[in-house]
This record gives sequence, C-alpha cells and structure tokens, in this order.
Amino acid sequence: MEIFKTAFLMVTLMLIFIAVGGYIGGEHGMMIAFLMAAGTNIFSYFFSDTLVLKRYNAIPVDESNAHGLYKIVSRLTQKANLPMPKIYIIPEEVPNAFATGRNPSHAAVAVTEGLLKILNENEIEGVLAHELSHVRHYDILTGSIAAILAGAIAMLANFAKVGGIAGQSGGSRRGGGNAIVMLALAILMPIAATIIQMAISREREYKADKGAAYLTGHPEWLASALRKLESYSNSYIMQNASEQSAHMFIVNPFGSLTNKLGVLFRTHPSTSDRIAELERLEQEIKRGM
Repeated sequence: MEIFKTAFLMVTLMLIFIAVGGYIGGEHGMMIAFLMAAGTNIFSYFFSDTLVLKRYNAIPVDESNAHGLYKIVSRLTQKANLPMPKIYIIPEEVPNAFATGRNPSHAAVAVTEGLLKILNENEIEGVLAHELSHVRHYDILTGSIAAILAGAIAMLANFAKVGGIAGQSGGSRRGGGNAIVMLALAILMPIAATIIQMAISREREYKADKGAAYLTGHPEWLASALRKLESYSNSYIMQNASEQSAHMFIVNPFGSLTNKLGVLFRTHPSTSDRIAELERLEQEIKRGM
C-alpha cells in the first residue's frame, strides 16, 4: 500500500510542476518543469532521508557510544524481524523522534537528547517501537518524500507569487489575468501540500501506535511517553523545525501553534485520542493473555 502512496506522491509532484511550468512558460516551460520534477523524484527517493537528518544536525551513534539506546533498538528489531537501522541522536532539548529511509534495509531512527533525558527506559522503548512500526509498514519512504514534495510545492508557490507580482506590474489585461491566477496558485499550493501531509500522516500514526503496542506488549509505555512529549511540545518549539517535515515526528514539533490554528490543518491526530486508543489496546492485550 505504501508503494502506491509513494508513486502517487511522485506523480502528483510531477503533474504540479508540469502544470505550473506550462502556465508560466508554455511548452518550453513544461519541458523544463518535467525535467525538474523527474530530477526531484529521483533525488528524493535516494537522498530525502539524508536531507532530513542533516537539517536536524542528527549525529550517528552506535553500540560503543550509545549502548543503552542501541540495545533497545536491537532488541526491538529482532522481535519485529527487521534489519538493524542506523541510529541518530539530535542535539535538541525538546523531546521528539522520527524514522526515515527508503525501505527497512536503508532505514534510520533519530531521537533528540531531550527525549533520552525525560523518558525512562520503558517509555523510550515504546517510542522506538512506534518508529520501527513506521519502518515495518514502509511509512518512512512516503513520509520522507512528502517532506521533499511539500518543500518543492512551497518553492513553486514562491515562483507563482513572483510571477503574479510581475504580471500585475505588466499592466496588460492578459498580464492582469495571469497575475490573479499566479497569486491564487501561490495561496492554494501550500494548502495542497498540507492536505497531502495530513492524508498520509494521521492514519499512519494510529497504525504505528498499534504496532508499537503489540511489539512491546505494553501500550502503557508509549501512552506514558506521549503524555510527556505532548507536554513539552505545547511549551517549546524544536530548533530547525520545519512545516515540511513536521509530519515525520512522533508528536508535532509545532504542538502549541498547531492547536491554536485548530484541527483542520493538524498533521497528527490529537495525543489524547492516541492515548485513549492505546488504553483500549492495553485492555485488549490483557484480555488475550
């Protein structure tokens, strides 16, 4: 299923580029846009994870310098029958985590220093089980490419805005019409990017929570971690946080800001709903014992 989502994202990116390129530059613009879209798709498939990790200054670690963290990930990957992913620590006091990569054989999990400080071992295991569930379900490629797609759409929106301003200054009737269309695109394209992120993010968070619950056998570990993470995200914003990659994190790095904007453009389900579902799963698992 995730392969189809990824293909859909790539095709969507290409069509948006071609449509805007054609509107700005006709057939020549369409050709340039096609080449740009093809290049962006290829680049994002192979390097989107590297870009996201670099943005957050993630530092690779291994068993020698992060023994406890490595041990938890190793234990979970064996239980989940997954290859061992690369492990990164982000030098950031706000607790959060994400997974990235194009498939389970090329996966990475990243946690912030703040997460390691405020969570106990069981809670860290719950968070890592959540991220490895994303790896298991192939969510990570879709999420990584969505981040690149959102950035590309934002770039197109800026082009459209410049084109609209130039059209207005042109003064002709056709120029004025073009300006209106271009400015409309500048407004609508970022909204389209947000809708794409929401479509792939909300449901997959519930799936990853459920996967973590069954992988650890203790849904209450992740529920406890989410309570702490939500408290911090509503008080602090991560350094280098970007709207394009916010959907990749276990909790939204713009927690308090997103709540003020309302649920319409929220890339994550509410933490209270996630905790309620984990509590239901806890009772389900206990009944099955």
